[in-house]
Amino acid sequence: MKLKIRKIHPNAKLPEYAHPGDAGLDIYSVEEAVIDPGCSHMIHTGIVIELPEGTEAQVRPRSGLALRHQITVLNSPGTIDAGYRGELGVILINHGKTEFLVEEGMKIAQMVIQPVLRAAVEESEELSDSPRGSGGFGSTGV
Repeated sequence: MKLKIRKIHPNAKLPEYAHPGDAGLDIYSVEEAVIDPGCSHMIHTGIVIELPEGTEAQVRPRSGLALRHQITVLNSPGTIDAGYRGELGVILINHGKTEFLVEEGMKIAQMVIQPVLRAAVEESEELSDSPRGSGGFGSTGV
């Protein structure tokens, strides 16, 4: 599978896998920004992508940023549809108690490419029974 990427900022870095076998491509910031505690900020990546038909990209947090700085992706996972051709932006939120500095060139998130299944939506008067039934949140116990 090929992932086409175009840089739209002179300092943009191409996403890359850090290690063989990694699921996620590291995504980098092209700007410096301060995220205050309790606040979020959309960080620019300076790239646009062309996903293969039948796929999506999921933007996910980096565990090191979450553990050490309480920084995560606000709409995790963020979904990028195959037809989207705008700049990739990553919405980071600071759950910590101190401001966080995003630096230019910093790894800010990871992107996982996944196949997409599309369902044919069908209205129905009845649904089949299941062992769980209509049990909601917490219905299976602790």
